[in-house]
Amino acid sequence: MEAVLPILLVAQGVLAGVDTVLNHELLARLRKRPEARPELALHVGREAIWAGLLVALAWFAWHGAYAWLIAALLATEIAITAFDELVENRIRVAPQNERVLHLFLAINVGLIVASVLSWTGEPSALVRRDYGVLSWLITGFGATAAFWSVRDFVAWRSLRRASVAAT
Repeated sequence: MEAVLPILLVAQGVLAGVDTVLNHELLARLRKRPEARPELALHVGREAIWAGLLVALAWFAWHGAYAWLIAALLATEIAITAFDELVENRIRVAPQNERVLHLFLAINVGLIVASVLSWTGEPSALVRRDYGVLSWLITGFGATAAFWSVRDFVAWRSLRRASVAAT
């Protein structure tokens, strides 16, 4: 299962990037909508988690007890995503392409979880991995997720000030 992990991580980066740019930025324009502030807050957390996960998994296999740290981050990401679906459905009607992307992202996360859980039976160690150009690509996706997390945080704060000023 570990052999496909870098491909799954690249797929996550591509699918999440398309969802973020197309649906959140271009179509929904979340950063400009005060009512989307709760959704943006969830995106900040999820993007921060993915930033760490992508960089960590691009270069290391997290065996044994370390795998549980990665699994805990993935479980947190899944919980945030589930809550995001509830919040999102109260704020806006998601386009059909976004719903399909979310389905594929969820399936992909499940496969990533399976890969990580396969490490739990190994002796505890951080094992260096180098997937060549894929490691660098995954790291780039992690850096992009970190950038987007900061960008959404700034928008979240800005929307708070805008809603306070409007009252």
